[in-house]
Amino acid sequence: MKFPGQLVFGLDIGTRSIVGTVGYRVGEKFNVVAQSIREHGTRAMLDGQIHDIYKVSATISEVKSDLEDRIGRELKDVCIAAAGRVLRTVTVRVDTELSGDREVNGEDIYALDSMGVEKAYEEFLENNDTDLKFYCVGYSVVRYYMNGYTMGNLEGHKAKTIGADIIATFLPEDVVDGLYKAVGGAGLEVVNLTLEPIAAIQVAIPEMYRMLNIALVDVGAGTSDISVTKDGSIIAYGMIPIAGDSLTEVVAKHCLVDFATAEQIKREAGIKESIEYKDIMGLSQTISAAKIEEVTADVISDMTGQVADKIKELNGDKSVSAVFVVGGGGMLPGYTDALADKLGIQKERVAVRGEEVMQNIEFLEADARRDSLMVTPIGICLSFYEQSNNFIFVYFNDQRIKIYDNNKVAVVDAAMQAEFANDGLFPKRGKELNYVVNGKPRITRGALGEAAVITVNGNEADIYTPIHANDQIRVKESTAGEPAKLDINQLPEYGATMRVEVNDKKIDLPKFASVNGELQSGYYGIQQNDSIEILSYYTVRQIAEFMDVIINQEMNIYVNNKLADMDTKVYENFSVVWTMEELQLSDRDKYESERAEDDAGQFEENDTSQEEQYEEEQYEEEQYYEEEQYEENAYQEDESTDDDVYQDGDEESEEMSGDAKYDADDMNGAETEKQSAETGGSIHVTVNQKPVQLSGKTEYVFVDVFQYIEFDLSKPQGSGIVTRLNGRDAQYMENIHNGDVIEIYWKH
Repeated sequence: MKFPGQLVFGLDIGTRSIVGTVGYRVGEKFNVVAQSIREHGTRAMLDGQIHDIYKVSATISEVKSDLEDRIGRELKDVCIAAAGRVLRTVTVRVDTELSGDREVNGEDIYALDSMGVEKAYEEFLENNDTDLKFYCVGYSVVRYYMNGYTMGNLEGHKAKTIGADIIATFLPEDVVDGLYKAVGGAGLEVVNLTLEPIAAIQVAIPEMYRMLNIALVDVGAGTSDISVTKDGSIIAYGMIPIAGDSLTEVVAKHCLVDFATAEQIKREAGIKESIEYKDIMGLSQTISAAKIEEVTADVISDMTGQVADKIKELNGDKSVSAVFVVGGGGMLPGYTDALADKLGIQKERVAVRGEEVMQNIEFLEADARRDSLMVTPIGICLSFYEQSNNFIFVYFNDQRIKIYDNNKVAVVDAAMQAEFANDGLFPKRGKELNYVVNGKPRITRGALGEAAVITVNGNEADIYTPIHANDQIRVKESTAGEPAKLDINQLPEYGATMRVEVNDKKIDLPKFASVNGELQSGYYGIQQNDSIEILSYYTVRQIAEFMDVIINQEMNIYVNNKLADMDTKVYENFSVVWTMEELQLSDRDKYESERAEDDAGQFEENDTSQEEQYEEEQYEEEQYYEEEQYEENAYQEDESTDDDVYQDGDEESEEMSGDAKYDADDMNGAETEKQSAETGGSIHVTVNQKPVQLSGKTEYVFVDVFQYIEFDLSKPQGSGIVTRLNGRDAQYMENIHNGDVIEIYWKH
């Protein structure tokens, strides 16, 4: 059998009965193709909650089979609605700023709604005083804001900021889980879940009536679900765990009959003057409708009193202008009059609504029911087209979890919902090495480990692989790399030499390293918290030992033309002379003249000591070197992602001096060369218009970039993550190369 639209199957799983509806929408009109109603054989449900999953599942199977016979097609997907004894609601206001004054699109609105639901859930968790785990089963937007002003529909408007007031509803896990298991037992898969009052209002209160302050009461067998409208929006939801079954129990006790017979008596009292029945003794009895109304009067008074109190609570402690009543329980005589009395409004403004509110519903079966009992089942079908509150179940490392399904759900969403550690998805670095060089703290980062191994239904996947209902996701946590290792000879300062002049000859001397006060060779492995000093001087004795020269005790020693001894310190570009002769003034003048010709501008005599003069010249030289290095290494990555991080340890550490920057540049170069030698090389890429250097591996994939940038996946800032490589969409495990241009940002 063919239909002009997609068939939607809706199930109203009620306390007393299960109503199935199949239909399709064309334009604004919904066409009901078939209906099927089955009552529970036993009290398998109480107060809207499933108590016997298998019996409810069997009844659902009967409804499903009946509808399949009628339409000549197998039904696999179903829409359902939840009710329950413990319904919680949270109202929040959220705002977000757009990138510039631009047009608002559907993605922006979805991201705003999602932000509101997330904020509501966080607030709910803070105030949840029970041990129960709750799920959000639906939400409604009370109103939208554009640049601070109220707006009915944001899409298409230009705005700098948008906001929304959102109501989110929460039910305990056992209520939702029971519904899913009962439906699954009948061979069906849930494609949409909504809340019963949200479903009912789809039909009972069209948008054109929502400007009015109206309450909708869906009186079922176990619960009375309530929603309130005002100023064009649904402003509140509520529920009380008392409804038609309470009346049936009173009738059963008065008439001395079983529950099913009492239910039949209660229903016939609404359409007959007198009702005949047999009591449990088998005796025939007759009771008038007036007597039934009298017997149930106290219960109706109590029930309507609770409903009226809840309506006032939801409406700001005041009554509403009118009430629409739907559901089988509301058809009992006296119910609407009692509710009007409790609310203090005219009796004519509280009425049972059925076919009167179904102007856009077309029934294709001649004997179709059109009363208030069908309002919620049809509303459940219509909720399918909203698709604003879907969620699915998946298995994450054998843990069954429930997540929102926005048709863009990926492995990373399941990981977040399962509270899987974020760093377990990405390669972890080994333990870092902290040490001090020439009084400045440094850090060498450990090597990167292996990324997480991810499969979906046994197939290789990554964190962005889409997932669907009942998928089996397995994630083997990423590993940590080797701890950081560094020898003294790998420090950039150690490899440098200092040049001095000894008896008119230029001599290059390797610098010494002192570790924790002891001289160490270049092969010494730096340990945690070592204090290293690269000595910038030699003593005359050390120079002589290096040159393998024995200085006669009778010799005169001169350092920069001043008498010295074997322990005098000699710095870069200093001159050293040892001779048997005493240098006369004329000799010194001659000596200085010769030095001036060879090396103009070297150390003029003045009041400043030679050591201080040396330090000043060294500072200028390092400043010059820093500028040269900066120009040659424009691609140098951001300080926060350098392999070696330099810290001064005080409040001014973020603004490094020229010396510190010089040290940092040298160290970065040495560390990169070390990693290049060990692993095969490093690459430089541009991420979001900033240069980034990746090192430590022989080859790189797109996800490696996340280790070098600040991008928090635990707090979604939009509907998804955009990953682009050289102007095109990129895959998580796609290789990247030197010079690639990468973009990573939240999609709004």
